[in-house]
Amino acid sequence: MTQEQAISKDIYRMAAQCRHYAMCKIDYLGTGLCPPAEAYPFVSYFPQGRMDLYCALNDGVVPMTQGAVDIIESCTFCGRCDRQCHFTTGLRPMLVMAALKKFLDDYRKSGKDPEKPEEDQPLTALRRIVGSRWATNDPALLVAYADDPFPLAQLQMPRYVVMPRDREEVVRIVDTANRFGLPTVVRGNGGSVFGFVFTDGVVLDLNRMKGIDIDADNWTVTVEPGVTSFELQTAVTSRGFRVNTAEPAATVCGNIVCTGLFSTWANVYGVGADGIVDMEFVDRNGHPFLINHKTTPNCFAFEHAVIPSPGICTKAVVKMHPTTEDEDGLFVPFSTFSEAVSFATELSRRRIGLAVGVLGGHYLSTFMSPSSTLAERVKDIFSNVLGIAYVVFVIGDRFARETIDKMTPHIIDSRLFRALLLGLPRLDNPELKALIMGLEGNDPPYAYLFGNETLPVMEATLSSRPETLAEATPSDLREFYVELYSQPHMTDLVWLNMFRIISARMSRHKHMFAFLVYVPGDRLEIVEQIIDHFVRIAERHDISHDYGFLTPIDLGKRAILEYDYYIDHTDSQEGKKIEKAMQELEPTLDRMSAEVKGVTWLKYIFSQGCARKEGYLYEQKAPSGR
Repeated sequence: MTQEQAISKDIYRMAAQCRHYAMCKIDYLGTGLCPPAEAYPFVSYFPQGRMDLYCALNDGVVPMTQGAVDIIESCTFCGRCDRQCHFTTGLRPMLVMAALKKFLDDYRKSGKDPEKPEEDQPLTALRRIVGSRWATNDPALLVAYADDPFPLAQLQMPRYVVMPRDREEVVRIVDTANRFGLPTVVRGNGGSVFGFVFTDGVVLDLNRMKGIDIDADNWTVTVEPGVTSFELQTAVTSRGFRVNTAEPAATVCGNIVCTGLFSTWANVYGVGADGIVDMEFVDRNGHPFLINHKTTPNCFAFEHAVIPSPGICTKAVVKMHPTTEDEDGLFVPFSTFSEAVSFATELSRRRIGLAVGVLGGHYLSTFMSPSSTLAERVKDIFSNVLGIAYVVFVIGDRFARETIDKMTPHIIDSRLFRALLLGLPRLDNPELKALIMGLEGNDPPYAYLFGNETLPVMEATLSSRPETLAEATPSDLREFYVELYSQPHMTDLVWLNMFRIISARMSRHKHMFAFLVYVPGDRLEIVEQIIDHFVRIAERHDISHDYGFLTPIDLGKRAILEYDYYIDHTDSQEGKKIEKAMQELEPTLDRMSAEVKGVTWLKYIFSQGCARKEGYLYEQKAPSGR
């Protein structure tokens, strides 16, 4: 293999590793979006779609079309994708963008002309609705809607992709698709990674429907289906509010419908119907309806079954929550899971704090670290040197903080968190390790190390500043990271938890399968039984795995548990592993969801996110249930 071939193979491998988390579709770092994608927001124009296009062209899945030429030539090599993607996944898409240019140059040297797909009758009808610019059958644009990292789903190319701008156009598109006998699926921001949004018919990409209308008097905000969590949170925080949202690139409407919007804020803001006032859908016959009307389908009722969504959501009226200026974040470290869950449940039951969650060392180290290698080092130090296996994360006002101070002597407050974050590469400093090894007593090392009297020593030893953290990043990106982490919000626990921009780092080393289960928060033995089940199956199939998080709900009576499996979605052998693991996982999770009070696997809530949480948190179980 020549050096050029080796480089080409590495670039292909990088392009195939795109996680499809759509983080390149939101301006979460203040770098601006990909300029051509901002103007023409089909997925193929975003870095995510360009990565897909490179693989598809190399594999011969799609021909060189005029659409592909337009996409490739539109790249300005601005470098924004490199900064955005490295921050979350460690990938460097600019190499792929350059390879696309070379691919096009080589194609032109062969003397061939790009193909131009012919317009057929259904496409003509769709273009009459949205305009010729916003409906396409060009394979170079279609391919970005045909696949995702879910290894058990096959490539499924749609015939058309259409981008409506309002509800009326959605209604007409559904009518047209029905008239031609074409199936439809709706796509928000393309963040789904479980093979759910594919069709051989019409894909409705709702990215142009970006309306946000704040009603400050009613503490509500009306959002259209193209609005992402990051965009909505940005809009409402400027008015002194927050919303309970999910992953930053996920669309708000899509997340409500699919999962009911869970997060650490669910501790006080709830899930499902708790967060909404009303929603508007267009059903499969093209008829719009509001879920608050008595004559429309009852979307608030929960059915213990896998059922389709009510239709295409075109609007949601979402609750806003007021914020206070004295809010702050903190971590309470623990050596055992049971102690951490007990403390988090106690906080929820006593209504202390707002956001509450039990995180493991894997989550914490990955969130904090700008590189996967540093994350591994930090995880080892947290666990094996400092004795921190879990932390209870809390956002609260000064009254909550004062109360927690009385409940536990060991707290990682916002100042200490900032010192740890900015000094992370020096955490394995020999001087610091010597200090820790010299500590005497029966308590874990963190009990002696994290205190007001040791904070100045920590800050000095770690050299806590943006330049230090940037040491863990590639040399050509260090200036960017220094500038980024010089901004106060990048070390602000409240802001980071509201906007969740570091959560996508969880899939930095491999694609993540997040298994989510509602559990009885007051029955730790059930929670541990479910976790043990995940652990045993993962280890039996040699799957990388780790605990995710647990957040109490409904005063700690219930909780949401996440456990994560990690696989290389480009490796067919890894795909077989997860397939076999799923065959073992599903029967047990299904049985427990049917029999054990308080246990409901998210599989049954998918597409029922508008339902009242009481329907699944307190569902009546079969006679054999406990």
